[in-house]
Amino acid sequence: MSNPLSDMEKPDVIFAIGTNMTECHPVAATRLKRALRNGAKMIVADPRRIPLAEMADLYLPLRVGSDVALLLGMAHVIAREGLIDQEFLETRTTGSEQFLAHVAEFTPEWAESICGVPAADIEQAAKWYGAAERGAIYYTLGITEHICGVDNVQSLCNLVLMTGNIGRPGTGINPMRGQNNIQGAGDCGAIPANFPGFQPVTDPANQAKFEKLYGKKVDLERGITKVRALERAAEKTMKAMLIVGENTAVSDPDRKHCEHALTSLDHLVVIDIFPNETTALADVVLPATAWGETDGVYTNTERRVQRVRQAVPPQGEARPEWWIIAQIAKRCGIPGFEYESAKDVFNELCSVSPIYRGLDWDRIDKGEYHWPVPEAGHPGTPVLHETEFKNGRGVFTVVGYRDPAEVVDDDYPVWLTTGRRLQNYHTRTMTGRASGIDYLQPEEFLEVHPDNVTAWGLEDGGMCRMSSSRGSIEIRVRATDKSPRGTVFCSFGFGDVRVNDLTGSGYDPVTETAELKVCPVRLERV
Repeated sequence: MSNPLSDMEKPDVIFAIGTNMTECHPVAATRLKRALRNGAKMIVADPRRIPLAEMADLYLPLRVGSDVALLLGMAHVIAREGLIDQEFLETRTTGSEQFLAHVAEFTPEWAESICGVPAADIEQAAKWYGAAERGAIYYTLGITEHICGVDNVQSLCNLVLMTGNIGRPGTGINPMRGQNNIQGAGDCGAIPANFPGFQPVTDPANQAKFEKLYGKKVDLERGITKVRALERAAEKTMKAMLIVGENTAVSDPDRKHCEHALTSLDHLVVIDIFPNETTALADVVLPATAWGETDGVYTNTERRVQRVRQAVPPQGEARPEWWIIAQIAKRCGIPGFEYESAKDVFNELCSVSPIYRGLDWDRIDKGEYHWPVPEAGHPGTPVLHETEFKNGRGVFTVVGYRDPAEVVDDDYPVWLTTGRRLQNYHTRTMTGRASGIDYLQPEEFLEVHPDNVTAWGLEDGGMCRMSSSRGSIEIRVRATDKSPRGTVFCSFGFGDVRVNDLTGSGYDPVTETAELKVCPVRLERV
């Protein structure tokens, strides 16, 4: 996020797109509710009529996978209506001439023909956001889990650069991260392209720096993503894999392919706190400590660096993940893992990461700093890009619309989109063990518009067979107008309702993120 969570109460116009925030980030969403109470206008773009849409001043029910078309139409209106921040454009950006010439052809009427949102509503959304003194964008996986996920994000960045809604309180472009420490994992270098602190692995200077730290030469090439790792496992060119804290067998697309890949390995090791569908496939399972049994650090969605403290002793043979990984490294003869505590690990991160350089274990005791903290005594950076961008200027990107990897046809005439629910977290490794949660949602169900339930011969509360080109599952039907006509929704969290048998049509060519939000299917009554 470019801005802190506290800023969510400060915009006068909120643009929430591809985020079911009240269910997936319910605590953070309370701040948006305060902003609305204080008089802010909210625009919500989502295929489903989610609770956030009910609170919106303007709801844009776009077709799944058509975000770029909507955003090009909005950019066209902002330019046409003279709502561009010209001073910001001239002093803080580059590439605007080519971009503005590009969007001139993408009228709201053109956008409506693709995304289904009335042109008048696209115009209204653009005018509100473009005229805002403090306009803020919030998005989540509804933007990124597409073959055009990078294009979607860059299209949002273009709106920010056009209007100068960045670098000030109550503005910015703010991705709400999907887990509590996913930002921290990226900060530590758990990304194929980066060393810790987002330092590119292809830079010879970074290579030399980390060669000195590791005592071993590191190749000047990007690592592979999990998508490629699973492909290599299936081909038997990758022999072993270590999975830490992820239920890959349930959360990944094309579940049959995923299970085949994991069972094709010579050796699979899984570190987790409870048994799940992935540990069932492992050769070795190593029990990790849960959050209340662990000393460590989380960096959350607003880049706030926070301590987590052990409250109770570990159960059984459970050990902290850093300790387990260090012990594996020692037994493999890899030097540099002589850590005595989580403090040692974090302080090493601070010594090599420019964005953490001004921090150490003791300084984060109260959780008050947002990175970057480039030097000791620095107050932290709650708001990014206040006076400059790291690379000098914000870069406009020329983006065009493209269809999802698969589109509806006569064989698979219904759009399926997947996500999470308030009652259960992710793949239920934790929440699936709570009887109270089971009471709230004992099974997965498919949300279908009532008109479609009737037209397709289904029964509210009955079972249906849902099929894609990759497989079929059976799932219970729930009639609800949250789903638009022609589109259905379910979560992927229940391991016994194998929703991800159906998904896996394509991947973003830059990030290799799966298109989990778009999958053509066919429904039949059981």
